[in-house]
Amino acid sequence: MTARAARPQEDGVSLATVARETGVSVATVSRIVNGKSGRASPDTIARVEQAIARLGYRPNPVGRALKRRASRVVAMLAPNLDNPAMAAIAVSTEAALRDAGYVMILCDTHDRADLQDDYLRAMRDQFVAGYVMVSAVGSAGLAEAQTRGDPMVFVARRNPIGGGAYVGIDNRKAGADAADHLLAQGIRRTAVLMATLNASSTTERAEGFIQRLVAQGISDADIRRASAPSLSHIEIGYAAAKSLEASGGWPDGALCVSDMIAYGAYRRATETGIAIPERCTLVGIDGNALNHWIAPWLTSIRIPYESFGRHVVAQLASAWGGGATTDINVAHEPLPATGTPAGRA
Repeated sequence: MTARAARPQEDGVSLATVARETGVSVATVSRIVNGKSGRASPDTIARVEQAIARLGYRPNPVGRALKRRASRVVAMLAPNLDNPAMAAIAVSTEAALRDAGYVMILCDTHDRADLQDDYLRAMRDQFVAGYVMVSAVGSAGLAEAQTRGDPMVFVARRNPIGGGAYVGIDNRKAGADAADHLLAQGIRRTAVLMATLNASSTTERAEGFIQRLVAQGISDADIRRASAPSLSHIEIGYAAAKSLEASGGWPDGALCVSDMIAYGAYRRATETGIAIPERCTLVGIDGNALNHWIAPWLTSIRIPYESFGRHVVAQLASAWGGGATTDINVAHEPLPATGTPAGRA
């Protein structure tokens, strides 16, 4: 007696499985599954539908979309996902895409052009519907994708090679607000801590900070700049704080162009006995949710990353529809008003 082949498990059921069970062609099953029964008889349609229900067959919408080059998959390329700001953007965007019927693939570029290009190539091979480029860096692959007209939205950092849809905040205004906060406390001995190789977003924050101080009568030469070369913002903050010590000591207040830079500066301050915020007020930009737990000493301009996702989806939808895209500047939350502190040591 010949043993009967075991029936495939539900997750292994394919169009071919249904075709074998019903004695019709795979093409006929495919047409019925897609609602295009053609010349199939009512009896054939009924047999196929019964087999589909009995076997537990489920169409693969992603596979079908890829064959039509109409994927429901969107790729997000973001650097340094250990940064809470990057994670917050990813969470918001994934939720908004899911609500719109899309699936998101998340790739960590580590702020490296070569990894960014590797992911761009890999995602193109998967026929993704579009790209969400969070804090993108300039690269050959990015230029090629832009030349092809691939749908792209740049988030937090503008397109480093120019053009493209953007979702982020008005970084210059955020920097100016940080300056106003320090000035309201009577702090005029200031500094700005940033990376040696600043991206557009952090450069704009520093420029807005400095321009507002100069407009309020503080000499540009008296505004100290401290930077360090690293991809890690915590390491940048620590090293930049050390350079402040070596070039005249700590200021009374400083803008850290990201919360992570402020974390690094705070670590150096505690090692050298500088009380934060009593001796030096640090102002960050991000408003990480972790601050309430680990950084109550930090004054931070909060960026509502939770709202970024719906704007990203709107920009992608416009690109898919062939419409024009414009920059979307999301309003950051204002800092609380403060009084003038007592004199500093």
